[in-house]
Amino acid sequence: MNYKRITLVCGHYGSGKTNIAVNMAFELKKQFGRVAIADLDIVNPYFRTKDSEKELKEAGIRLIVSEYANTNLDIPALPQEMYAIVDDKDLVSVVDVGGDDRGAYALGRLSPAIREENNYDMLLVINRFRPLTPDAESTVEVMREIEAAASLKFTGIINNSNLGAETQAEDVLSSMKYADEVAALTGLPVVMTCAEESVAEQLKDKVSNLFPMHLQKRPV
Repeated sequence: MNYKRITLVCGHYGSGKTNIAVNMAFELKKQFGRVAIADLDIVNPYFRTKDSEKELKEAGIRLIVSEYANTNLDIPALPQEMYAIVDDKDLVSVVDVGGDDRGAYALGRLSPAIREENNYDMLLVINRFRPLTPDAESTVEVMREIEAAASLKFTGIINNSNLGAETQAEDVLSSMKYADEVAALTGLPVVMTCAEESVAEQLKDKVSNLFPMHLQKRPV
């Protein structure tokens, strides 16, 4: 994937945005000097990028996150540090946007500057095994709600259809038709299909644009 300066990762709750964003940050660090990962889920930050804080710091990746992440406080304010995403033009960033339209409202505060620079991708993470997005039509409905809240249009799709630790290669393969249907309805390309590393090894000759992922572990 050819990355833009800002990569926005959005999708339905439980679609796997955080794991993807963290893995993307490590990929970006292989290509760029100054890399940041920002967590925009300021409403309900449960399983968040902050869980990988130690690994990100060791890799030299800047973590931009609310000081209230991993607490049960609901803080509506956007942390001032978050504006570095748009203000610092030498910083390459991946942004983990909160789930659904409610999470995307925070992104809406940055969207005018993002649109003006026009050096971004906004990627829709889809997972056909989530209860509220089992088909292309319901997934596109979620997508339109996010676009309206964020005041930005999606540029691509990430197929992250999975069943957590129970995911088999066949599950990913069975989701390809669903991903193609979402692409057809939206006119957007499927830029990658994600799978945990061991599953991805079984798919490497069967799936194009495969993105193997090291799954994030929550600290004990």
